[in-house]
Amino acid sequence: MQMRKMGAKGPEVSALGIGAMSFADFYGPTSEENSYAILDAALESGVSHIDTSNVYGMGRSEEAIGQFLRDKGAGTREKFHIATKASITTDAEGKRCFRNDLAHLEGELDQSLARMGIEQVDLFYIHRRDPQVPIEEVVGSLSILKDKGKIGGIGFSEIAPSSLRRAAKEHHVDAVQSEYSLSTRAPELGLLQACAELGTAFVAFSPVGRSFLTDDPIPFERIESLPFLRVNPRFQAPNYGENIKATEAFRALAADMGVAAAGLAIAWTLAKGAHVIPIPGTRSTAHFAELVAGAQMQLSAEDVAAIEAVLPVGWAHGDRYSVDQWVGPERFC
Repeated sequence: MQMRKMGAKGPEVSALGIGAMSFADFYGPTSEENSYAILDAALESGVSHIDTSNVYGMGRSEEAIGQFLRDKGAGTREKFHIATKASITTDAEGKRCFRNDLAHLEGELDQSLARMGIEQVDLFYIHRRDPQVPIEEVVGSLSILKDKGKIGGIGFSEIAPSSLRRAAKEHHVDAVQSEYSLSTRAPELGLLQACAELGTAFVAFSPVGRSFLTDDPIPFERIESLPFLRVNPRFQAPNYGENIKATEAFRALAADMGVAAAGLAIAWTLAKGAHVIPIPGTRSTAHFAELVAGAQMQLSAEDVAAIEAVLPVGWAHGDRYSVDQWVGPERFC
């Protein structure tokens, strides 16, 4: 497994990470046994970076990671670089909102540490920015948590390049994460470049297009059972069918290259910058093996051009988020 730096001042981690949202039924029912099998496969293949959040299954993802670490025993914690997040919560009326104040962040972090049975998380993200709190103030709060030894590095999820630059003036930002894949390329309009300039790792979630960039896309009949996808524009008719048709040439190209489509999607993502770290999620060890194989590929410039010829910028039908799903992420292009 190739290694990459988690930002210019961070440790080396595996170039491929695990998105642990899949440990909490997000894309379909799962079990602790499935999650443990993925983590076992990660140990065997040298995948060291795990990305989770306090809201994934309302703690379930973190609990699965913590139980795995306890079951495996001494030395296992040191083999993983663990990231978690906080700030998504609900107000007094039960409505979704974001809190970036120190009291909330530290309280949620303490619960995350307890669920995972660890003393420090290697990387702590602001899951969503509260626009009412200056990002400089938020960085100050993260710095306090770092000084207390509760977090190793600081990060932000779904922020604009301008916000990153403001934050970086206060303290080095180790990582920024956002959706990035052949189907979602907006980060190329400034965020990838800002991260590279500032020595910040760019962590790409949903790098296989929420299954469209695989050999086995989620069937349309299953979409209704998945709360996030059933309201997502790309998975609604007629967009869903158009996206399946649009990606057929990509699956054919992957087959011609002798690799699974998901693996080729990962290889493409890694080829877009030495600071890019994709974090796909999966409930299947067979699919995980495809992702690992992709991380071991070295694409030539000709390979990248061939991939982008079959899936050029802007090919996807429908927005990546619904109106409600867009509440929180910062738009910058």
